[in-house]
Amino acid sequence: MSNETERMLAGEPYDPSDPALVADRSRARDLARRYNATTPAERGRRERLLRELFDAVGEGPTVQPPLRCDYGYNVAVGDDFFANYGCVFLDTNPISFGDRCLLGPGVHVYTPTHPIDPEERATGRERAAPVTVGDDVWIGGRAALNPGVTVGDGAVIASGAVVTEDVPARTVVGGNPARPIREIE
Repeated sequence: MSNETERMLAGEPYDPSDPALVADRSRARDLARRYNATTPAERGRRERLLRELFDAVGEGPTVQPPLRCDYGYNVAVGDDFFANYGCVFLDTNPISFGDRCLLGPGVHVYTPTHPIDPEERATGRERAAPVTVGDDVWIGGRAALNPGVTVGDGAVIASGAVVTEDVPARTVVGGNPARPIREIE
């Protein structure tokens, strides 16, 4: 593990052009390419590739290709995880999904963030913050979860929502930025 990898995982400013990080992203792209080339009949192969790509995989995962991620080794999914077509996990920091999570098509989860100051941003250094999703969460198609958010158990993220703040358990949120719509009894 390089010093830049350690900085990235600690949420400190890091250089994404570090050779070790570049190699890790290349490995993840290769595994994702192989995964995306599988067919539904190759369920066992798909699961083996997911287990090689992701940090942790619960029982009974389903991820519809294509799947994209930066590193893969920062993604953990619980039991009965389902992700529909075209999901993107930018995992420069941990992304964790609990059990029985459902993701619609094109869900994006982002952990990297860039400096607001243009001079600092021009250095190419970035930071990252984890995204944590509880159990029994449903995330609608084309929703985006931003760095540092936590989604509570049983929550629902409406299609197209942009989640910029934590979502309480058993709450439906929607919009851009996502706001509470109602609580779930």
